[in-house]
This record gives sequence, C-alpha cells and structure tokens, in this order.
Amino acid sequence: MFGRRKKKGAAENAAGEAEQVVDSVDTEADDEEERERIRLAPGPRPDGPWDVSEVREPGEGRVDLGGLFVPGVDGMELRVEVAGDAIVAATVVLGDSAIQLQAFAAPKHEGIWGEVREEIAAGVTQQGGIVDQVEGPLGWELRAQVPVQLPDGTGGFQVVRFVGVDGPRWFLRGVISGRGAVQPQAAGLLEQIFRDTVVVRGSGPMAPRDPIVLKLPNDAQMVPEGMQQEGQSRFAGGLGQLQRGPEITEVR
Repeated sequence: MFGRRKKKGAAENAAGEAEQVVDSVDTEADDEEERERIRLAPGPRPDGPWDVSEVREPGEGRVDLGGLFVPGVDGMELRVEVAGDAIVAATVVLGDSAIQLQAFAAPKHEGIWGEVREEIAAGVTQQGGIVDQVEGPLGWELRAQVPVQLPDGTGGFQVVRFVGVDGPRWFLRGVISGRGAVQPQAAGLLEQIFRDTVVVRGSGPMAPRDPIVLKLPNDAQMVPEGMQQEGQSRFAGGLGQLQRGPEITEVR
C-alpha cells in the first residue's frame, strides 16, 4: 500500500508540474500578445497631428520651433521647456488651461504610445495617484490625478490628461492641465492645437524615445518667469510672447 501511495503521489506531482508548464506557456503567450497589442504600427491620422511631408505650408499660421510647427491662436502664451542646453518641449497656455507638446523619435514600423501609456500609468499609481485609461477625442488617453503639494503645504491632487499619437518615425505627446483637464468645453481649442501641430522628425538617425530638439523662432523675445506686467495673469500673453516656464514632466 505504501508503494501504491508513493506512485499516486508521483503521478500527482507530475500532473502538477504539467499544469505549471501549461500555465507558464499561457502566461508567456498572453505577455507576447500584450506586447504585440501595444506595439502596433502607427494608425492613420486623418485629422492630424501631421508629419511635415503631409503639409504644403507648415509655417502658415504656425510658430516655427524647428522640430515642431505649433498652431498660433489669439490670446495664447507660448512657453518653452529646457533640459540642459536643449529646448525639448513647448507649452501653449490659453486662459486657465494649458497643453505641453513634446515630440520623440520612434521606431519605423511600430508605435510606442501604448507602451508609454502603461509606463506613465504605473508611475502615477506608484506615487499614490489615480489613473483611468479612456478613449477620448484624440484617441486613447490617460486621465490622471497626480499627487502634488499645495501652496499651503498640504497634499492634494492635480488632474492632467496625457494624450499621444504615433506618426511616421515619431511620437507626439500632449499633457493637458488646468481647466481643460477637467472641463471638456475648455479643452476643445487645446485639442485642435494638438491635432494641427506639425512634427519635423528629420532624416538623421535617432534612438527611439530621443526627444526631437526644438529651437526658438528668430524673432522670439524671452521673458523670464515672474516678469509679467503688473496685474497680468501668468496665463496671459500673446502669440509673439515666449516664456521660459517650468517643465511639466512625465510622471514615471
């Protein structure tokens, strides 16, 4: 009887090992399927944003920042964000809303927005924030509540929207903050600016996720932070005014 029980136990162990192998194979298959899902080739962009090859006159009605042509609208303030000595992002401010625009190099035949979304979501969650992935007016996006320190020193949350579109060998990310992040009617013009932005990737070799460097327009006037005219909101300003503002960084 002892021998029979031993054989039975061996059979059960073998069955358990087989189940573990099957589970491992299934998990690997699921992981591979997920990787394929988030690395799909860039889809069509019938409403933009645009590659420079798709626009006849990219500088018409747009501010030339080198790697980006950003649409100009009345009453907007345009700020640039600097990393070291390089300008890597531009922020358009309209009223109490803003959108940061940043372009990156991407692989030739696959998009990176699905992968980037997952990384941003994981980073926000690790910091104690809340993230929802939804399909919005610009496609799949993240609506996040990011932990911040309020002016009075207490903790709170800032609501932001992370939007993105994969293009030919580039990826354009937008971060919408302020009123436009919580009120759809306030976000319409910012979303249109995102759609009508033109990306200039260039033909040189770039590693995926390298930022596409920007430049100041030739007639730009740098206005240091905090140098607004008396009574002027920090969200005020015109199309010709460039301010060097704080970078709105990706939470990772």
